[in-house]
Amino acid sequence: MAGKFEVYEDKAGKFRFRLKAGNGEIVATGEAYESKKAAKAGCEAVQRAAAGAAVVDA
Repeated sequence: MAGKFEVYEDKAGKFRFRLKAGNGEIVATGEAYESKKAAKAGCEAVQRAAAGAAVVDA
């Protein structure tokens, strides 16, 4: 099963997203956004950035 982004409202009333692996494990979380639309745009930005991202040692 493929992973998925979930957009949700936190306890403070802000919108966040989390990326879940196919097994349901949370593998990434996003910052707080003022609107659900902005949180969804954050998901899309991660998708675009991750498409060609390299793995490097820091």
